[in-house]
Amino acid sequence: MTIAQDWAEKYRPAKLADVVGNNKPLQALRDWEEEWEHGVPEKKAAILSGPAGVGKTSAAHALGNEMGWEIIEMNASDQRTAGIIEKVAGSASRMSTLTGIQKRLIILDEADNMHGSADRGGTRAITNVIKKSNQPIILIANDLYALSSTLRSHCVNIKFNPIPQRSILPALKKICKMEGIMCGTGVLEKIAENTGGDLRSAIKDLQATATDKKEIEVADVTTAERDTKESIFKVLTKVFKGREPIEAYRATFSLDETPEDLIQWVDENLPNQYLDKDETINEDITAAYQNLSRADTYLGRVRLRQNYGLWRYAGFLLSGGTAMAKKHSHSGFRKLQPPSMWRRMGQLRSKRNMRDNIAAKVGLHCNEPIRDCRIDLLRMYGLLLKNEDYAVDAAYTLELDVDEIAYLTESKKVTKKIQKIYDASREMMHEKEDEDIDVFMHAPEKDNGQSTLDSMFSAEKDPAEENQMDGKEKDNPKPAKSQKTLFDF
Repeated sequence: MTIAQDWAEKYRPAKLADVVGNNKPLQALRDWEEEWEHGVPEKKAAILSGPAGVGKTSAAHALGNEMGWEIIEMNASDQRTAGIIEKVAGSASRMSTLTGIQKRLIILDEADNMHGSADRGGTRAITNVIKKSNQPIILIANDLYALSSTLRSHCVNIKFNPIPQRSILPALKKICKMEGIMCGTGVLEKIAENTGGDLRSAIKDLQATATDKKEIEVADVTTAERDTKESIFKVLTKVFKGREPIEAYRATFSLDETPEDLIQWVDENLPNQYLDKDETINEDITAAYQNLSRADTYLGRVRLRQNYGLWRYAGFLLSGGTAMAKKHSHSGFRKLQPPSMWRRMGQLRSKRNMRDNIAAKVGLHCNEPIRDCRIDLLRMYGLLLKNEDYAVDAAYTLELDVDEIAYLTESKKVTKKIQKIYDASREMMHEKEDEDIDVFMHAPEKDNGQSTLDSMFSAEKDPAEENQMDGKEKDNPKPAKSQKTLFDF
């Protein structure tokens, strides 16, 4: 039995011109590639961010193939600890290629999905690799703000957007032609609409529909509409632009969203959607927020009593109640935005991970639980780092990097002062390592105590041997003093 090849891989674009949609991001990627043709640019890495299935990984591979660069990829299935990243990506970013190719492209997929003990220290290692690299590096992430601000500052940030349906259709038609499949009216349109801008999912749905068939109809398309931001936007449009509260409420049934999440979307976009032309608050906004407040009251009772039957009332108030509150026409296109609270939570996730990492270092040094270190000791070490007399010693003791020093000192970015503290602590660490090596290299060889016994019995010397000693050696008190100390001990 032969396993059918995945069409998403089979028809992966070989060059950037074949990548569907996202023309502006692709042009930004070309501009970054052109900088590498003239030497090592200031930003040695690029972050391709955006939803799944919009062509980020395909664009990275197409760039490498088009330029003839050797490609080295690390994805989520690989362990990405600091040591492994330095071993694989670090060495690859500094060494010349074995085949004599001019450049080597390092691709790190799902860079925003590095957490847990399997990837400990990986984010910090990536930043260090980028600083030392003389080869292009591409990081791929769904959530840009899940990456640390320091890492983002060292990269060119290129955002990919969901692919429009009008761009997905030609790609699906091309695959059908290559596979010899006849499509009925509306088949490809339905597949493209269900995927909500995810080309990879559209190709997979087409393959699933066309398996063992040479002709497909609309009835053969069994894949359901995915829970994507596009479908959420459609529901919000019915809520804000529609007049019938029941229709707005029923539109939420197709979403796999809880009222807890949906209320965040409505709250974020309500002021902008119902503002007058002079951007003043009107009675529509007031009435809508009254219904939204009542919905939030029901959600609070759900959390308190665990009675999820109350969700139906919250769902109707936040959707139908918002639509019913609109008494005036608010014409014109106004862009819908995802909840800003979720974006802030994504930004804070990296800070929470850094806080826990620092607390673990403090706990190891002080022999205290990590929870107690987070509550009590991190602030104390922050004060030590702000003091010039103790800053370097504190950074050296905990082996802090520049981002961790900036976090403890409550600095929004890495300043020259923070960099100076970090450099001094690294220098102190290297000096300590050199001292340890020097002590090890000059340590006396062990002889099972024979030399100690010889020194102990050397006190019982023959009188004739003493008379033969040089006068200078006789007057030297060191042997006697050493001998006495040994016996006293």
